[in-house]
Amino acid sequence: MGFDSPQFWIAVLQIIAIDIVLGGDNAVVIALACRRLPEQQRKLGIFWGVFGAIALRVVLIFFALSLLAIPYLKIAGAILLLWIGIKLLQPEPEGAHEIDASTTLVGAIKTIIVADAVMSLDNVIAIAGAAKDDIGLVIFGLVISVPIIVWGSQLVMKVMDRYPITIAIGAGLLGWIAGDMAVTDVVTKEWVSTQAKYLQWVAPAAAALLVIVTGKVLAARKQVKFQPVEDLAEAKIPKK
Repeated sequence: MGFDSPQFWIAVLQIIAIDIVLGGDNAVVIALACRRLPEQQRKLGIFWGVFGAIALRVVLIFFALSLLAIPYLKIAGAILLLWIGIKLLQPEPEGAHEIDASTTLVGAIKTIIVADAVMSLDNVIAIAGAAKDDIGLVIFGLVISVPIIVWGSQLVMKVMDRYPITIAIGAGLLGWIAGDMAVTDVVTKEWVSTQAKYLQWVAPAAAALLVIVTGKVLAARKQVKFQPVEDLAEAKIPKK
């Protein structure tokens, strides 16, 4: 895919959207890891921590692109993405961002890189699926999206808090990519392209809908399950 290809820019937009939706936690980790550093060292900690995290992610995605060429691995990745998309719509548990802040620059950088490596599985699989075997596209998309995550993370999180539909759209995007991965696996691609071309659009759309509906239903059940006993009691007492 070249710069003049519409598919290239669609994939870039998908990668940016994935990083914004799934990068919120990473932005929080960066802030928490550097919060105890002296003011003059915070920017250095953020810069080198993000640089190391990006380099690590590019390496991981490179291996992911290679691995996804193995039969059935794209299907496995698609199933994993469906789970990640559904999980994205669930209420976040308390203490999800318990990150120890470091008092040294090197310690903060290590914390950011290690935490990002642990938390990047969803990003890596999703971006590998969106990039369609193009590592150059991966790097280009990451270079564009990282400044948005780091410097615009607060704005992005405010938008997500104010307009929850943006999270649902992000989860649906993961479902769409999962559906696309499932029909472009080594064992399915040829059959779909010759016998069932409609699946190239139906499968992503159905997977996106599956993620949103399943995620919303499970989230609603969790909210009811953890509703305070007092609220349930009040709801059962008929008003006079």
